[in-house]
Order: sequence, then structure tokens, then C-alpha cells
Amino acid sequence: MTHHMSREFAELVKAVGDCKSKQEEDKIMLKEVAVLRVRLSEKGAASRMKELCVRMMYCEMLGHPVDFGYIHAVNMTQHSSLVEKKVGYLAACLFLEEGSELLILLVNTLQRDLKSTNPWEVCAALSAVTRLIGPETIPAVVGQVRECCGHSSEHVRKKAVMALHRFLQKAPETVPDHMEYFRRALCDRDPSVMSSAICVLHDIARKHPPSYHNMIPSLVSIIKQVIEHRLPREFDYHRTPAPWVQIRLLKLLAILGKANQKGSEEMYEVLKDVMKRADVGTSIGFGVMYECVRTITRIYPHAALLEEAAASTSRFITSDNHNLRYIGVDALSAIVTVNPKYAAEHQMVVIDCLEDG
Repeated sequence: MTHHMSREFAELVKAVGDCKSKQEEDKIMLKEVAVLRVRLSEKGAASRMKELCVRMMYCEMLGHPVDFGYIHAVNMTQHSSLVEKKVGYLAACLFLEEGSELLILLVNTLQRDLKSTNPWEVCAALSAVTRLIGPETIPAVVGQVRECCGHSSEHVRKKAVMALHRFLQKAPETVPDHMEYFRRALCDRDPSVMSSAICVLHDIARKHPPSYHNMIPSLVSIIKQVIEHRLPREFDYHRTPAPWVQIRLLKLLAILGKANQKGSEEMYEVLKDVMKRADVGTSIGFGVMYECVRTITRIYPHAALLEEAAASTSRFITSDNHNLRYIGVDALSAIVTVNPKYAAEHQMVVIDCLEDG
């Protein structure tokens, strides 16, 4: 944090770290707020504005408002230097709320940066849009955010999807054609953009699952590609391919398969395959298996799959590892809601868990 910062700031951070009480910390920070008020009014403040903004953020994060300096953060977003601009946006996101009067000054800067030829400037603006833009100001930027969904940079496309998701949460009427963009993102050649679309679909599908039943074949195809290691290796974690993408997909399939026999039948084979491939003896692999068990218990029942889910649960619940036993008990509670016969086998183990340390 103190890299490229002044010695004065480095000593402040060290002093705060050495504090033995909140009162001692507050005393130091109140002094810092007073120092910043003076520094910002000095003649050469503009040349040191990046550090001053970082110091103001430090004060805010420790609970000491620096509202006298908010306008300087807004002004920094207009800087030609990318680093200064990003610090300005970061500070503005921390300092300002949706209803702040200073947001009016930011809208023009956001519009200009969303059209920038520098993808990192566009990313900085999209991050700020997601955090700061409210229902009243969404119409001013929504058109440009839509255009960013087709940007050549995958980082911009991902952030644009996230911004549209935020608009959908705040003011659904401003993005009536949202599914067109989310479907396109789901088929994006970049896994990070695809993953952002899965997060959005998981959120919106919960409200009315039948509207999204037609997406099951696409989701099944994606999860097949994931478990067959068709994604770049950097998405692997402890030999498990893109585990968080798998877990999010499984949660989404559970929503779409509930009381949906036809849709569930399209999932049975891939769920069996996911559970088999996830069994690699690692914690993240067990996490994917557990989510698979939960999905199997929520979709239209399939006897053979329930047997496999029960076998996995048996391994969890008889493990010496407390975490695995915990998810085993949780998975068992989900299985017995579908078929109570699986409770009898583990009844004594569950009773023993009541006395666990």
C-alpha cells in the first residue's frame, strides 16, 4: 500500500499498525484528517493528489469522514493519466453514495471514458458505473454499456455484463432486452465472460425458472466442456477444472430442474459424470461433489443418481474430517427429503454427531 508513497504516509500506516487501542488509533487519524485538510488547500496539492486521495481513503476506511476532499476524487477521474484516473474512480466509489450531488459531475466523465480507446479506462468506468449509478442516471449510460458487451477486450465484456446485471437489479425497465446480451455472453469465447453470465442467469432464473428452461441444453454443454478440461489450465484449482464455475452451474441446474422432468432428464448423465470426475481427494473436489448431491436432490428424482449421491454422502458422514462430516449431515438432510430410506443407514452416526466436540 505504501509503495511509491511518501515517508509521512508510511509512518502513518506504521503508527496505526502499532496502536494498542481504538482510542489511540482515533487520536492519530483525527490528526491525519486535520493534516489532509491543510495539504489539500496548499498551492502544489495537484501534483500530490494521488497520494492525498489514497490517504483520504485510508481515513474513510478507518471510520473518519473526509467529505471536504470528495470533490478532489471526482476531479481526479478526469485525469489523463490512467493510474490517477483509476485512483480517482476508486476513491469516488468509496466516498460517494448513489444519491450524492457530486455524481452529476461524474456522469460526463463516465460517458467519455466508456467510449475510450483504452480498454483499461473503459474497465475503470464500468467498475464505477456498477457501484455508483442509480435508477435516475442509468439511462445516461446504459446505451454505452450495451455497446461494451461487444468490445474486443474480454475484460471490458465481463465488466459490461456485470454492469447490466446491476442495472437489472436496480431498475429492470431500463434494460428490457437484457437476455439478448446475457445469452451472447454465455456463449462468449472467453471463460471469464461466460462465468459472469452464469452468475447473472443464476440470479434472474430464481424469480421465474420456467422462462429459462430452454437454456438447459446450453448449460449442460458448458459443464461438459468444463469437466473435460476444455477451459485454459489457469482456471484449474487443485486438479479440479474451474470448480467455482462448476458449482455455479450446478446451482443453476438445480433451479431449472426442479419439478421439471423433461429438463432433469437432460441433466442426469452430466451430473453423474461431474460427481465421478470431482472425486479426486481434494477439498475443492469434495465441494463440487457436495453441490452435485444437492442438485440431484432438487431436480426431478432419478433412482440411480440418488443411490450415487447417497454413496458420496456416506463417505462424507463417516469421515474423520469435521468439515466433511458437516457437509455429509447437510447432504443427508437433503437426500432424506426425497427418500427417507437413506436416513436409517446413518442414524447412529448422526446421533453421534450431536455429541461431537
